[in-house]
Amino acid sequence: MGLQHYFSRDEDKRAKFVFDLIAPVYGLIDKAIGKEYKKVAKIINAEIPLQNKSILDVGTGTGSWLVALHSHRPSRAVGIDFSKKMLEQAKRNHPKLEFKLIDGENLKSFPDGSFDIVTASYVLHGMKKRKRMQLLKEMKRVAGKYVLIHDFNRKTHFIIKILEFFERSDYIHFKKNFRKELESVFEETRVIGLKSGNAVFVGKYGNASTSSA
Repeated sequence: MGLQHYFSRDEDKRAKFVFDLIAPVYGLIDKAIGKEYKKVAKIINAEIPLQNKSILDVGTGTGSWLVALHSHRPSRAVGIDFSKKMLEQAKRNHPKLEFKLIDGENLKSFPDGSFDIVTASYVLHGMKKRKRMQLLKEMKRVAGKYVLIHDFNRKTHFIIKILEFFERSDYIHFKKNFRKELESVFEETRVIGLKSGNAVFVGKYGNASTSSA
């Protein structure tokens, strides 16, 4: 996939080019990212016990987020991504986990309620609102209980701003509007704030209890 795809008006082609390009870098920093992810997973597990839950990670990248959640002993953990090179890194770094080459915007291979929890880490901020809402609704359809979005919330580090500029993401509008977008899709929502300034956005069905789920 050539450089011309970076300048494409097609958002999907542009995103695939960028993530295939940076996959080797993410593969190298996988462990460093994983340390922070494990802290966040621990916070989530205190709110929503992950043991014996089935989890689908959309836009799994090199698998660090899925690994962090998997440390809390879910019954099944599957990571999907549209970037072949990202998944090559994920399989190389985490050969015991299950990864599939599937575009998160089209989860038709998974029936309704296939997983207890459907999650995504630093994925939705990269999409324009239309695609973001489309993915959020698909995640809800596949989720039996919860959708967990780990992403930007308040302050964003200067270096991250530069990276998001080159990725041509929608992170500014995401931070302003995502809570309302989430509320438009789910019966119940909450935000678990993190010290980093980011957050875990929780969308759940009305009968899904955080204490007994």
